[in-house]
Amino acid sequence: MAKQAKRIQAWTGDRDALLPYADAIKAVKDNAKAKFDESIEIAVNLGVDPRHADQQVRGVVNLPSGTGRDVRVAVFAKDAKADEARAAGADVVGADDLFEKINGGFMDFDRVIATPDLMGLVGRLGKVLGPRGLMPNPKVGTVTPNVGQAVKDAKGGAVEFRVEKAGIVHAGIGKASFAQDALEANVKAIVDALVKAKPSGAKGTYVKRISLSSTMGPGVKVDPASLGA
Repeated sequence: MAKQAKRIQAWTGDRDALLPYADAIKAVKDNAKAKFDESIEIAVNLGVDPRHADQQVRGVVNLPSGTGRDVRVAVFAKDAKADEARAAGADVVGADDLFEKINGGFMDFDRVIATPDLMGLVGRLGKVLGPRGLMPNPKVGTVTPNVGQAVKDAKGGAVEFRVEKAGIVHAGIGKASFAQDALEANVKAIVDALVKAKPSGAKGTYVKRISLSSTMGPGVKVDPASLGA
């Protein structure tokens, strides 16, 4: 508890202030004082009720500055498509053999991509992949015949987003070591993507609240108007 108290005492700035996004990013970076390179996350509270089909928010965005994470990619593909996935840098590639591996407990990956012809096989892993948010979906580009590009996107900074039950979207947008302008570009990209993904059933204020935080740092409130949201 003493260490936590010291960390809290070391926090600088007004946590209740509504800051322009560039100032909020600087505040988060200034307060990321852990001994490791802290991840930075964005949380966006949307004016939607995900229980309704016409208020779902889901998509993928390519962060211009990348995520700073080593994303492990598993690909369900055969023959030439399997070779394409391996050439693009996929960590594990297979079909029936990969199915058996995952069904047996193997989960050493962060993203799953599949060719359309193998979705019948992948669908049988729904109870394993679904709860972890790993089930491939054509809406976010993870069910595609172009597996090579999908793998490159996943490795290069493609981030999936999906609204949770409380109407909140969480996403990683980089590391504390990233340059200020790199984080600004990533924040702008993901908020723009959320605005474009506004569902037809959303009423009233769509982007209600935005906050940024690092792994061990405090949450900092962002003025949505500074992002045109």
